[in-house]
Amino acid sequence: METKKILGLSDAKRVAAAAEAEAQRNNWDVVIAVVDDGGHLMYLQREKAQLGSIDVAINKAKVALMFRRPTQFWEEMVAQGRQGYLAMPGMLPIEGGLPLISDGHIVGAIGISGVKSNEDAQIAKAGVAAL
Repeated sequence: METKKILGLSDAKRVAAAAEAEAQRNNWDVVIAVVDDGGHLMYLQREKAQLGSIDVAINKAKVALMFRRPTQFWEEMVAQGRQGYLAMPGMLPIEGGLPLISDGHIVGAIGISGVKSNEDAQIAKAGVAAL
């Protein structure tokens, strides 16, 4: 029997706090969403960011989790002309979503929305580094 790693609430808060610190360093107002390995929202934080960024951040996290890769990958595929990816169920090909990996296992994901997509990704990377 194998032991399964899980993302605990304290882990999700630590990831979000590191992401928040990066956003604050840059004076960026964003939404931070952390999902577990089933794509269920564990933690959401919004400070002065537009309302539309709530669903975008959650969806970025879910796409990173479900496809097991950064959402930047899909953004690049679409930019290269592979428009068919836009029709994939649940697809959101915009940078800013990253899987959360512990000991080689995906335990969740983080999604950021509120500023330019490369800035969202910068914030998400800070969160991932805290795990």
